[in-house]
Amino acid sequence: MLIPHDTRIALDTVVDLMNTAPQGDRPDELADLEGLRAFVHAHKISDVGRLGADDLRAVREVREKFTAVFSAPEPRIAAPLINQLVAAAGTTPQLTDHDGYDLHVHYFAPGASVADHLGADCGMALAFIVVAGEQERLRRCEAPDCGRAFVDLSRNRSRRYCDSRTCGNRLHVAAYRARRKEAAG
Repeated sequence: MLIPHDTRIALDTVVDLMNTAPQGDRPDELADLEGLRAFVHAHKISDVGRLGADDLRAVREVREKFTAVFSAPEPRIAAPLINQLVAAAGTTPQLTDHDGYDLHVHYFAPGASVADHLGADCGMALAFIVVAGEQERLRRCEAPDCGRAFVDLSRNRSRRYCDSRTCGNRLHVAAYRARRKEAAG
């Protein structure tokens, strides 16, 4: 599956945004404005002005909507969710180049809030995945104690864990030890 650079960045941002949500022992990484500022800085989200409490609330709402898209069992359910995200953001597609990137498309209007920026750019990235018939690539880690979001970009759509070096390896080692213990009787 060929994914343009800007779409890949937006997909990575969606995943990272969803994974800021509290889960199990993990706290909410967007519990306060400092968390939001750190997220914006880490993802080099451009054209973001001063952030306030309304921005934090709005980004957390966008995060929940992305979570609903990943949970949608089929494209006909995901499509209206994505449409709502993109429409609420007031998309204004524009070609741009900045920060050393070649020409790419921004879907948010200049001066848009960070929530609208995320809703528009990341919503369109999800729309491209759904339109390509690849919604099954939007997944959650199958490790029992994880559940982090990821986009499976493997050739055969077989990825099961958010990170094969941590979750996948941990489960494989546990299964191996269980087999050895059973064989030892």
